[in-house]
Amino acid sequence: MNSPKKPASKPKKKYRKTKEELNAEGRERKRESKHRGNKSGSRYQDKSSSSQNNGQNNIVDPRLGSKKPVPLIVDDNSATKPEVEKKQPVVKEKLTPEAELALLESDDRLDGLLARLEDGETVTAEEQKYINTCLDRIDELMNILGIEYTEEEEEEDEEKLDDIMRILKSK
Repeated sequence: MNSPKKPASKPKKKYRKTKEELNAEGRERKRESKHRGNKSGSRYQDKSSSSQNNGQNNIVDPRLGSKKPVPLIVDDNSATKPEVEKKQPVVKEKLTPEAELALLESDDRLDGLLARLEDGETVTAEEQKYINTCLDRIDELMNILGIEYTEEEEEEDEEKLDDIMRILKSK
């Protein structure tokens, strides 16, 4: 039960360094830290000459990494390249003159611009160009179809003149 007691050993005192030893160690640490960087003048040395010394004659592209675009969002579907669908060239259907004339006569933009002109408003050069092309095309189509444009107003004016002339002659 009672174990024999060991003789008590004196604890060893830590060796305390003198001021001179501490100063010497400090100077040594300072000397080691001074020699950390590159050699003086290394900034102005030709880097290609150092690569030739290593046996590498290849010119290295300074840009690092791949030039392939990287997707920002990772999806299972985006891992494969999306196939680009080739669009079929749009073939304009050739309209018959009757159908084209009907389209031009029912054109809302043309009707609105003509109404603005009748009200005395001014239109831009682009709008005037649109009006002229549409009206020219309408004239061409009417000539193709053999339709003559008669203005009812002219006929009415002629009838009024005839009536006035009759009244004047009768007096």
